[in-house]
Amino acid sequence: MGSIIDMQREYEPLKQLFQQEFSKMVAVISKLFGLQHIELAEDIVSETFLLAAETWGIKGIPPNPAGWLYTVAKQKTLYQFRRNKILEEKVIPELVISQHTEEEMTLQFTSQNIKDSQLQMLFAVCNPVIASEAQIGLALRILCGFGIDEIAEAFLSNKETINKRLFRAKEKLRTEKVEMEFPAENEIGERLDNVLRVIYLLFNEGYYSKTENKVLRQDLCLEAMRLAVMLTEYERTNLPSANALLALMCFHASRFNARLSQEDSLVLYDQQNENLWDKGLINQGLHYLKLSAAGNEITSYHLEARIAYWHCIKEDTEEKWQSILELYDRLLQINYSPSVALNRLFALYKVKGAEVALLETEKLKLENNHFYFIFLAELYKNIDHQQAKLHLQKAFSLAKTQAEKQGIQAKMDGLE
Repeated sequence: MGSIIDMQREYEPLKQLFQQEFSKMVAVISKLFGLQHIELAEDIVSETFLLAAETWGIKGIPPNPAGWLYTVAKQKTLYQFRRNKILEEKVIPELVISQHTEEEMTLQFTSQNIKDSQLQMLFAVCNPVIASEAQIGLALRILCGFGIDEIAEAFLSNKETINKRLFRAKEKLRTEKVEMEFPAENEIGERLDNVLRVIYLLFNEGYYSKTENKVLRQDLCLEAMRLAVMLTEYERTNLPSANALLALMCFHASRFNARLSQEDSLVLYDQQNENLWDKGLINQGLHYLKLSAAGNEITSYHLEARIAYWHCIKEDTEEKWQSILELYDRLLQINYSPSVALNRLFALYKVKGAEVALLETEKLKLENNHFYFIFLAELYKNIDHQQAKLHLQKAFSLAKTQAEKQGIQAKMDGLE
């Protein structure tokens, strides 16, 4: 049903409503009848929006659009499940359905049931039995309402590959008999860790996106933040790690508009216009950062959130960069990655200068990372112009997007 999703995104009055309601409706239907029928639930919701596009185009948008959608979805669901005899099998296989039983099985689009269903769907989609990349794809499709084309663009892939990946993931939900339910008390910590990891990766898909579509980049980040907010609104998942991740995303998202120039080239931190930072998001980040301080556990999200907080202070002070460097040192101890190691070296450069940073940077040898060569050029620019130029040329050849290439070209022009 990718076509209806693509169609509705072009039909402006439905666009925002679809983004808000698709995941709610699929979650409620799937909770009632089981994840083995998730594709039927998607079809029902897509058909509901198709009917809305046709009807509202003639009669206009009704006073309560969401209520209209819920009513139609209920009717379509009952018809579909009756026709496929799923309703009888779900209740009592041996007995004929009575009108009373049908009423009991009616979908409940109450605020609480929608919240519970979406949260249970989040844990189901992020079940470890599903491959990591497929979890992100399912989250985008089922929890965020993205179309196949958009998911393919986000992954720099094609529709056929994404469809196959989602099909395999849904098959896994069926064969492993994954239920839409909250994890047991003794499992909540481990299961939440995986959910947070998926949300973190989803946010990164937007924030460090290689797609040229600016709207899609921001949508990915906003959806990741929405899912994290959902976790903090439920008592059992409103834990320090969830608040730390949400703080981290708020701080990063606050600088979203300053990271791209009007020509869509990447603006590095030192050149960003502080007036373009979203002060409201920074304050929200501080709120969640304070909440994350409860308890004794320090996760990588806590450390990354503190680093992101310092980056929301524009002044170049010794205290700032020394604090960031120490935080990166701790982060590398619990969660080493080449990108974290590279980011740490920028803080080292700020604290101890280019020559000290250069010695450690050249040891990393991140030969396929264009940011690595951009940073090497930065370190060499006041030491050896020719080396700086060679590193920028290498970065240019590795860059994936036109925006990145434009930014690197501007640096090369600056060297000249």
